[in-house]
Amino acid sequence: MKTFNAKVEKIEREWFLIDAKNKILGRLATQVATILKGKHKVDYTPNIDTGDYIIIINAENISVTGNKKEKVYYHHTGFIGGLKSTSFSQLIEKNPVKIIKQAVKGMLPKNSLGRKMCKKLKIYPKDNHPHNCQKPQILDI
Repeated sequence: MKTFNAKVEKIEREWFLIDAKNKILGRLATQVATILKGKHKVDYTPNIDTGDYIIIINAENISVTGNKKEKVYYHHTGFIGGLKSTSFSQLIEKNPVKIIKQAVKGMLPKNSLGRKMCKKLKIYPKDNHPHNCQKPQILDI
């Protein structure tokens, strides 16, 4: 028997729409990362991007459990003493897209393949999105 490898030109990508209203961040991120990788498909190949596109709406209504509302997000500017910190509550008001994107990106491979997978994730803070022409299927998680 030979091992099956998916061909890049034969991959069929679909579009999925997820409403993040009152969803838990970590549980949503694991499901989204699985679909972006393509692990839900029969022709999954680890070294080829076989995943689908995902549109997430209502990102500002995401919730977390436990004491994670006091979580602090750090980033460094690159300059000496440039460590910046932002709490979850500040970031959900200022940029809710960044919270979901960072959670999903941490579950994808840390290489060029993971960066390519992350580009297929579209996140919007409100109800509206510009991807109606792709006819996304509504995915209930």
